[in-house]
Amino acid sequence: MSECTHVAELPRPEPVPHGPTCPECEAIGSHPVQLRMCLVCGHVGCCDSSPYRHATGHHKETGHPVMRSFEPGESWRWCFVDGSIV
Repeated sequence: MSECTHVAELPRPEPVPHGPTCPECEAIGSHPVQLRMCLVCGHVGCCDSSPYRHATGHHKETGHPVMRSFEPGESWRWCFVDGSIV
């Protein structure tokens, strides 16, 4: 893992998740494969293995750079801007 400039800019403590699942998937009746949480605002979205890739869509729409896995037992983080685990 590496540190990127975006990690230092994240709010501390991390934001509260907006909900238990991807609201965009829920609204259209899709089932998310894996969940990710935005570490800037707490938005929960589905990963790129899901049909609609809502976590990536959230990054593209907002510019929020870092998310983490929202799966039980996982704590890794991904920076969309740097394209790496941080």
